[in-house]
Amino acid sequence: MAREAERAVLAAEMCIALKRCCPGSRADLIGSMGSGTADAFSDIDISWVVPDAQFPDCLSRAVDVLGEVLPVGSVRVDPEFYRSDRRRLLFVRFTGLPLFWRLDLDVRTASVADDLHYDVGNPAAHAREGEWSRAASALANAIGAVKALARKQVDEACGLLDRGFARIDVDDRASGAWADDVARLANAAALRDPSLTDLATQVTTLAVRHLSSMGT
Repeated sequence: MAREAERAVLAAEMCIALKRCCPGSRADLIGSMGSGTADAFSDIDISWVVPDAQFPDCLSRAVDVLGEVLPVGSVRVDPEFYRSDRRRLLFVRFTGLPLFWRLDLDVRTASVADDLHYDVGNPAAHAREGEWSRAASALANAIGAVKALARKQVDEACGLLDRGFARIDVDDRASGAWADDVARLANAAALRDPSLTDLATQVTTLAVRHLSSMGT
């Protein structure tokens, strides 16, 4: 519980830092932490609504602002909204925090704050090939699979693993030997993108810690 309390404090500090850097914006916890249903594996979901005219500036400053709360390890942009004119979804990992505790920062302009489906399925908003890392996305699926299995969500874990392999064109699937499945996906992702080697090693270690006693 001590670490979960730490997560709550950090999440609150992130919201304060984001609001402070952009007067007129609002930053709120959403998802399981916002609803009070979070468990030890829950990530941090924040909605940051900014004035339309400040959207580009807020995007350019977001990582530095978050880095004032805790050192940032990596940042990805959801490819679905990579080119959206009014929305971005940033996936931020912080140095020293559990891999489960990624920040999903949904940045929207005030004009679409209440439109939860803005640019969903809009091809013009999507990243082009080469503008996002399929390997990093596959590795995120590996972490998600560990989380799902820790929560006893076997079907969800299978889907995450299968989609992760497919994303990097690897002819493999979940077998039910869970720690090995996650390790294979993590290793395959690192082979596609060697800059992910350290993170892949962390993911494999995470899988061993949480899944070694599980199997088909």
